Amino acid sequence: MATKKTKKETESSAPKATAQAQTAPTAQQPAMGQPATDLNIGDLRNIALVMDVASTRGAFRANEMATVGLIYNKLQAFLAKVAPEPKPEEAAKKTENPVPAGR
Repeated sequence: MATKKTKKETESSAPKATAQAQTAPTAQQPAMGQPATDLNIGDLRNIALVMDVASTRGAFRANEMATVGLIYNKLQAFLAKVAPEPKPEEAAKKTENPVPAGR
């Protein structure tokens, strides 16, 4: 005759390694109670790109566009202020040696 396992018995027979793996923080996941604070300029540029793509695809309603545009403009102004400016030598090299068209 088959015996019925209780819920406790089936839980205790589950491998313990998976439970430990689920609770252990990874390199990308902050430890419990610690907020992720590693936001950088690249992340802000990606946010602006997502906002641009979303508005192009019609993800925002008409009454939301002013707010989204205001935030987008503030983000772009901030990025322009904090982004490292290209060195004059690098800009000159790009214009001196243009790639010929058709090659």
